[in-house]
This record gives sequence, structure tokens and C-alpha cells, in this order.
Amino acid sequence: MLYLAQVNKNEFLDQYQLRLLARQEAEHIWTIIPEEAYILLGKGKTLSEKLLVLVELSPTGEIQRLEDACNWVLYLVQAYLSTGITPEFLQQEVERAEEWRQSLTLQHQDLARRSLELEARREQIQALEESLKRERNGHHKDVNRGS
Repeated sequence: MLYLAQVNKNEFLDQYQLRLLARQEAEHIWTIIPEEAYILLGKGKTLSEKLLVLVELSPTGEIQRLEDACNWVLYLVQAYLSTGITPEFLQQEVERAEEWRQSLTLQHQDLARRSLELEARREQIQALEESLKRERNGHHKDVNRGS
């Protein structure tokens, strides 16, 4: 699993460690890690303190890949922040999409209701047609009998 982490020194153990800040849940979905979570780098491994890194951890918590997060942060700035997309704009778009979804749901429900009404009317018309046919046939037989 991929994490955004910050390097800091554990003075007590005299080792560098990674403080996990955020975890990738899906390709473009990350969640902040609210509690303090650390991964020790091990003795003899040094990185610049406060450096932001991307770290991939195995299911057992072993470091599989570690890289400077600079290029990733620059990508985020270029992809999301240079176009003027603000969190407020994104929230407005989410709200508009939700309004559209609700509107489409209401339209769909209205169409389904109308379809059911039309089907009921069609059945009523068919029942009336059958009733008229029976009446005509019965009347026709009565006329034939009378002659």
C-alpha cells in the first residue's frame, strides 16, 4: 500500500523513522491518517529530516519502495492547482452532480409511474373492447334469433 510520509528522527532510538501522513485508497483517493503512525527505517539509514516521501509498504509492513515525493507533489500542483480548481469548486461540482442525480431519479420515477398508468389504461381499454365485442355478439345473436 502507498503512503505519504515525513522523515523525522527518533531521538530515543537514535534512528530515522517515517511518520505516515496519508494512505492511498484508490488511484485518486487518499485518506489522512489522523493518529501518529511510524515506521522505523533501521540503523544506518539516513534521510533528510522533514523530507516528504512516498513509501510503499508490503502487507506485513515492510518498506518495498521509498522515493522523494517532490515529483508527486509537483504533479498534484500541475494537475489540480494550476487550473484554478479549488476545493470549493470541487464541492460545488459534487453538489451539482448530486442535484442532477436526484433530478434524474425523480424523472425516472415519474416515467415509471406514467408507464404503469399507461399500462393500466391499456388494460382497461382492452377490457372495454372485449366487453363491447361480447355485447355486440350477444346483440347480434338476439337479432338473428328474432328473425
